[in-house]
Amino acid sequence: MNSFLIGAPRSGSGKSIVTMGLLRALVRRGLRVQSFKCGPDYLDPKLHAAATGRPSINLDTFLYGEDGVEEVYRRYAAGAEVTVAEGVMGLFDGYDRDRGSSAEVARLLRLPVVLVVTPGAMAYSLAPLLYGYRHFDPRVSIAGVILNKVSSPRHRHFLTEAVEAAGLPVLGVLPKCDALVIPERYLGLQTEERDVAEQYAEAAADLVEVSIDLDRLLERTVCEGITAPRESAERRADLRIAVARDEACSFVYEESLRVLARFGEVTFFSPLRDKRLPECDFLYLPGGYPELYLEQLAHNRSMLRSLREYADSDRPLLAECGGMMLLCRQIIDESGRAYDLTGVLDQVATMEGKRLTLGYRSFTLDGVAVRGHEFHYSHVIDPLPSSLQQYDARGEAVPTALWRRGRLLASYTHLALTDELVARLIGMEIK
Repeated sequence: MNSFLIGAPRSGSGKSIVTMGLLRALVRRGLRVQSFKCGPDYLDPKLHAAATGRPSINLDTFLYGEDGVEEVYRRYAAGAEVTVAEGVMGLFDGYDRDRGSSAEVARLLRLPVVLVVTPGAMAYSLAPLLYGYRHFDPRVSIAGVILNKVSSPRHRHFLTEAVEAAGLPVLGVLPKCDALVIPERYLGLQTEERDVAEQYAEAAADLVEVSIDLDRLLERTVCEGITAPRESAERRADLRIAVARDEACSFVYEESLRVLARFGEVTFFSPLRDKRLPECDFLYLPGGYPELYLEQLAHNRSMLRSLREYADSDRPLLAECGGMMLLCRQIIDESGRAYDLTGVLDQVATMEGKRLTLGYRSFTLDGVAVRGHEFHYSHVIDPLPSSLQQYDARGEAVPTALWRRGRLLASYTHLALTDELVARLIGMEIK
């Protein structure tokens, strides 16, 4: 099989466009392609899924540990002919030096790296930069370089000389293409509309096919085949599990859904369009963009009543970030207009004076170690007292609150669901 990781010296180098184009171009060849994304990201995987027609899977050593990442990778890579992992930030940028970085994932899974470089005004000075990437960590193998946003044939000639002087091959050269700049919004890329993502996938693949030597790339990224880990298909429980999924609540990891399916039948519903919750024993409200759909959410009074009735029934309820905001008494938009919501939590979330809060989080819940991440622009006015202390990736205390009321668990933190955590939420002992 072929396996590789798309990395870059820094963010903004064009990894997402190159990855999307490569995925669709490989699919066009009739290959079975499985995509992955390094780090805690919900939006790039949506682009991957649009390009391949298959769910994209996150590889995050902080959330799942090295053994967990290797198991996840083996499970989803088995049966694929090509695996493509998109890196995060710069190749060696992690939460603690290179811990949690794309390089760590490449080392762990023995993935050769295809480096996307946007050289700007650089020419031969690119050579020592690439030489450093090639030799900095001998456990990270650089398969080749894709030059992005190259302005002219003359610039291309100088850059090619520099790459070859560093002992690496040029696998492709992409020209500047303003039409392929995906607009940013909030957490990253605007990908809600499938037809828009489909158009980007097609356009990116068209560019890749004429700009990248796919045959040479595949020749340099041949790896051993992957065998799926053995896993019991036995369910741990037989619950009815309802998961919110629409434009307002769309941030759900595929791996979390797999974990939930081990505890029962998963049913999806829309807080925007459905009038009531489906009959369920466990309710999961993941994050998303509720602030973009406040009028529609606030007018769906029957759904809001249904959410409140469920919360009052003292059945298990997990609400993360945007899902937590749905449980607030009100959400205030950027203009200062307030919208009444469920009132399950007697507090107000606001987009006024929005500021970014992000980072990994960890805490212990009734003896279970829990990990997650935080990334949002809203904040809560006069928040309720936190039920426990959360910590960042370095083990330092952070002010991120977590609220428990009966069997309700709500926080800005997006959680990495595990068997142990779900069992604790539903009050089940795992032997």
